[in-house]
Amino acid sequence: MKAPRIAFVRQRYVYHGGAEQILARTIAALQKEGARITVVTRHWQETGDIQMRICDPFHVGSLWRDWAFARCVCRLLPRLDVDLVQSHERIPCCDIYRAGDGVHREWLRQRGRALGDLRRFLIAANPYHRYLLRAEKKLFHSPRLRAVICNSRMVRDEIREHFGTPADKLRIIYNGVDTAKFHPELRRHRRAVRGQYAIPEDATLFVFVGAGFVRKGLRYVLEAMAQLPDSAFLLVVGKDKRAPAFVRLARQLGIAARVRFAGAQQEAAPFYGAADALVLPTLYDPFPNVIMEAMAAGLPVVTSMKCGAAELIENGKNGFVCDALDNAGLVAAMRSLLDPERRKRIGAAARQTAEPMTLEAMSNELMQLYRELIARP
Repeated sequence: MKAPRIAFVRQRYVYHGGAEQILARTIAALQKEGARITVVTRHWQETGDIQMRICDPFHVGSLWRDWAFARCVCRLLPRLDVDLVQSHERIPCCDIYRAGDGVHREWLRQRGRALGDLRRFLIAANPYHRYLLRAEKKLFHSPRLRAVICNSRMVRDEIREHFGTPADKLRIIYNGVDTAKFHPELRRHRRAVRGQYAIPEDATLFVFVGAGFVRKGLRYVLEAMAQLPDSAFLLVVGKDKRAPAFVRLARQLGIAARVRFAGAQQEAAPFYGAADALVLPTLYDPFPNVIMEAMAAGLPVVTSMKCGAAELIENGKNGFVCDALDNAGLVAAMRSLLDPERRKRIGAAARQTAEPMTLEAMSNELMQLYRELIARP
């Protein structure tokens, strides 16, 4: 069979975005297999050997932005010489949808658990959220949709629950990780990174990596840190417009001296090398790349039940899982990782879990799916 010609749809690419990074890795892996790639986007930071088609209609505000982009893409796609269209946005004119952002309806449900009645009402009435819910429903009921790539069983089950999508359309393909780049040898960065951020060499360092501090549960990490001894430090890696509010919260909790905010970083790898464990009690996350990166780097991870990667974790063996709102459970998990021998044992098991989940394994599964769809008009 000739090399498949695939168009990927993603509105924009920024280097610190997890969804964009997994798309970039997917494209690179597929190109090694000979696939011909076209990217339809508003803006892309890196091109390489990729055909770019720009859809950048005028807009004001997020609702108009998403609606105008979807309309532009659906008008453009019939003119492309491709076998398949895979969208990473909620548009109805694709053959394959990668549900990397999960199910918006489920995200609103999980977010509502942490809010009061008034905030829940305001979110439910927000026109942008209402647009996304309509777009999501239209996508999953589209007669053109042939397959949905789910990056976890959690997302697959949510799509079936909310939309009744047939099981034969739902394919689980886990995010791949570069197990050579993210490796326990990253510990060589330990002294340099700790020195840069004035973190004692003998401190137990938890690292939090991710943009979107509210969704990722940074508040719960800070509240847990307030109950840990002074030997525990936290390094926050990621960009968020609300970061000053979290800096103030750390100060109010009396832990500002043990918390460092590093901002957005183009490379997270050295920070895994400096850390002793990753903590990410996210309210909702389909399958964050940082979990697999940290596990591949030999770090124990602490995450939540509504994180898709939690289905790879056995409590106390290769990491810990608790409810994002369970403060006592989060504190207990983090406290247990103050023991260096336990960290070493759990980190080694985490690395073993990550080792088979390579970029090559992911690209092989994707290529198998594409060939199946092309062979079955």
